[in-house]
Amino acid sequence: MSAETVEKVIEKKDIEPLLSKRRKKLITDPLVDDNPITIQVLGICSALAVTTQMQPTLVMALSVIFVMVMANLTISLLRNKIPTRVRIIVQLAVVASLVTLVNEILKAFAFDMYKELSVFVGLIITNCIVMGRLEAYALGNKPYDSILDGFGSALGYSWIILAVAFFRELWGSGSVFGVPVFDAISGLFGENFNLATNGLMVSPVGAFIILGLIIWVQRTKTGYVEH
Repeated sequence: MSAETVEKVIEKKDIEPLLSKRRKKLITDPLVDDNPITIQVLGICSALAVTTQMQPTLVMALSVIFVMVMANLTISLLRNKIPTRVRIIVQLAVVASLVTLVNEILKAFAFDMYKELSVFVGLIITNCIVMGRLEAYALGNKPYDSILDGFGSALGYSWIILAVAFFRELWGSGSVFGVPVFDAISGLFGENFNLATNGLMVSPVGAFIILGLIIWVQRTKTGYVEH
């Protein structure tokens, strides 16, 4: 009697690359096509409040990136252990802890920036972009994908507020990162040539104008229309 050998073929699932097409879209989509400020119209308050100069805006952008990435990671790791009834409370606790950490770091190593931004950094806790990504993505996806999602959304937010700050500081104060650009340009054309600044740019109205122009240009390019 012949013995039959049964070979079991073990099928291995293909491992998704760390930066697959799907994962790249988590980073690239919020930059333009699904930008949290220009498309979703979230986080507008800080985009208007902290963008008078580039330096505090850059610190704010880095703070949001840190908070969003770490919050998404933490909530994703805990997603199967968080009771549905208290998920918002847990998310707020995680974000508040991270924001407090950022505040303390600024207080210890950049006290002048801490005094200038402390109120606005604290408002990251209630930023709709942060809470929205925790609720919509981190609670239902794995840690690595959640990190990419948080990083992409924060990057989309950051480049918009940095663009607004660039034009507001340049046109409102004649400088970029405190460097007197207008004075340098005026010096090239002689003593009688002076580039004038616009006081409107240092007011919230100026921020609205620049942000509106950015939204207009971006939506014209992408063809996005609200329904």
